[in-house]
Amino acid sequence: MRKKVLWLFSAVLIVLLAACGTSNESGSAEESSNGGESEASNEEAKTVAVVLTDQIGVNPFFQQISDGATKAAEETGLEVNVIESSDPTEIEQNLQVAVADGYDLILTATFDAVDALTRVAEQNPDQDFAIIDAVVDLPNVKSAEFREYEASFLLGATAGLSTQTNTVGIVLAMDVPLLDKYKVGFEEGVAHVNSEAEILSSYVGSFEDPAKAKEIALQQHANGADFIAAAAAVSDLGVFEAAAEEGFYTSGQDIDRTVNDPEHIVLSQLKNTDVVAYDFVKEYGEGEFTTGTQSFGLAEGGVGVTFVTAESESELSDFIGQETIDEVIAIKDQIISGEVEVQNPLEQE
Repeated sequence: MRKKVLWLFSAVLIVLLAACGTSNESGSAEESSNGGESEASNEEAKTVAVVLTDQIGVNPFFQQISDGATKAAEETGLEVNVIESSDPTEIEQNLQVAVADGYDLILTATFDAVDALTRVAEQNPDQDFAIIDAVVDLPNVKSAEFREYEASFLLGATAGLSTQTNTVGIVLAMDVPLLDKYKVGFEEGVAHVNSEAEILSSYVGSFEDPAKAKEIALQQHANGADFIAAAAAVSDLGVFEAAAEEGFYTSGQDIDRTVNDPEHIVLSQLKNTDVVAYDFVKEYGEGEFTTGTQSFGLAEGGVGVTFVTAESESELSDFIGQETIDEVIAIKDQIISGEVEVQNPLEQE
């Protein structure tokens, strides 16, 4: 009887041990399988480097690019890394580092990156590149250019309809062809709705001299301008400061600046770099990426003006008024339909 009990106990023990062994082996296999799938996923995931010519905290323009690229990467299963430069001279080195690190797509932005990207792209013909707000005409580069003059036209039209002194101004960074898309578009927009309005335009001589920009804005206001558009990058801060001190109205660039001082910054000309970064990265993630140049204007949602093409957290200023906004919305629709033609100043003879 004792032998029989021992035998039964041994048999049960063997079965239990076998079951435990099977359970452990199964668990290990499942963990190994999961690990294998994770490794395979990591190996298959394509990577994107966003190489910026400046630091995100310095220019919100670059924050938009980072946000758009990151959103698209999350939606399409890509891995994205943002590489900031402390100044434009580092851009070529950072592009070379991104190539060496094996990123599948390398995206950069602005005219500051054109020369560096051209050299790096020529040296690496099998590497995919993209650039926003500039054009590099190479077979391995996708470029995005903006029709800023369409939005500038709307901004000018809004100013021309709103001015009470019949004098408006615009403060630009530098006298370079690129900024003609802002200057000429603004002037033509004013003239389109108010042929009697006087337009004052001045250059700061720098993208980063708020003190000089403030001095210019104060002079334009002294000459009768009650609305002065700021189109001078970091120098815009000087125009905003002058507006707050003297009580005239102004507008910002690229992002909605009205939220900073809705009493005086009553409009913003928008450049939706986040939309373009999102489109480019999403196309890459979905395998639909092609090189070449793509243009973004009002019709594509690439540019616009607050209250006209996009809502704002700020309330619409009484200086502008809803009646004016409705009239400018109609002009926006006419530009998109082709009824009102706004030409690229860089292509005009």
